[in-house]
Amino acid sequence: MTQQQPRVLSGVQPTGALHLGNWLGAIRNWVDLQDSHDTFFCVVDLHAITVPHDPDRLAEDTLSTAALYLACGIDPARSTVFVQSQVPAHSELCWLLNCVTPLNWLERMIQFKEKALKQGDAVSTGLLDYPVLMAADILLYDADRVPVGDDQKQHLELARDIAQQRINARFAPNPDQPLLKVPEPLILKEGARVMSLTDGRAKMSKSDPNEGSRISLLDPPELITRKIKRAKTDPVLGLEFGNPERPEADNLLSLYALLSGRSREAVAVECAAMGWGQFKPLLAEAAVEALRPLQASYAEWRRDPATLEAVLEQGRQRAQDVAGVTLARVRQALGFLAPGRPDQG
Repeated sequence: MTQQQPRVLSGVQPTGALHLGNWLGAIRNWVDLQDSHDTFFCVVDLHAITVPHDPDRLAEDTLSTAALYLACGIDPARSTVFVQSQVPAHSELCWLLNCVTPLNWLERMIQFKEKALKQGDAVSTGLLDYPVLMAADILLYDADRVPVGDDQKQHLELARDIAQQRINARFAPNPDQPLLKVPEPLILKEGARVMSLTDGRAKMSKSDPNEGSRISLLDPPELITRKIKRAKTDPVLGLEFGNPERPEADNLLSLYALLSGRSREAVAVECAAMGWGQFKPLLAEAAVEALRPLQASYAEWRRDPATLEAVLEQGRQRAQDVAGVTLARVRQALGFLAPGRPDQG
């Protein structure tokens, strides 16, 4: 009998263009996971509306993000690729989990505190509830492992606590048969934290208002070159890893190693005595060449919208089948009347 592969679920919001941090820190690792895991990758568009968004852009950005998944090497023959909002079980399980999750668990979430400070009175209930929806995303698919970076560890811990303490402990009829699988974190390998081009101590982010802080996966070569030329540096000659006083040197040298496909040891030796004026063109060339095949593949997917939509429909059907089983199990345990069955009284 063939042993079932462990299941992994992850996703990215369709807000703003995906950038090097998304690719090198997450999606490139997802591609490798396809060989050893049952992989589910969704475009998490429900999460995208927890902050103000442009309704005229949401559907287009969703398709663009899905096409980038495929262009980066996600294979629809080996992975389930789907759009979160097209599987209604995400919203329903989120509501069921909301009703058993203590409010103070959500109020202590670091990301909510940080974003709420920025938004003030405009902060939405959805932003507060974001981690519960994320928990529903994960728990619906009996995920064994969830790839997480440092900024998402607290959210995964919340998902684990909800599954263990609020659902399994209270509603599972048999302690040996939990209703929800408790997922383990999958810590991503090297490259999991790509930093901003304008601040080596801040993570590269789609929400940064400064476009120069990130290289988007669809940026043309001349824009990539211009952004790298303007990237923040320091006055020290030579690049090095691991010096806390030189975060930009560490970040840009790390990017060079990742994009060129060379070892950190090799690039450290090559660039040890190199000035920024010599190094930045090398980094720009490595970035342009690394993104060239990805951009060509993306263009092919967008020229064939019927095939792209067929991939998403196939993914939706499989995701819905898996999620439906989990949702039915939780509904029954919580005491809901099953659809299509009259009350027997």
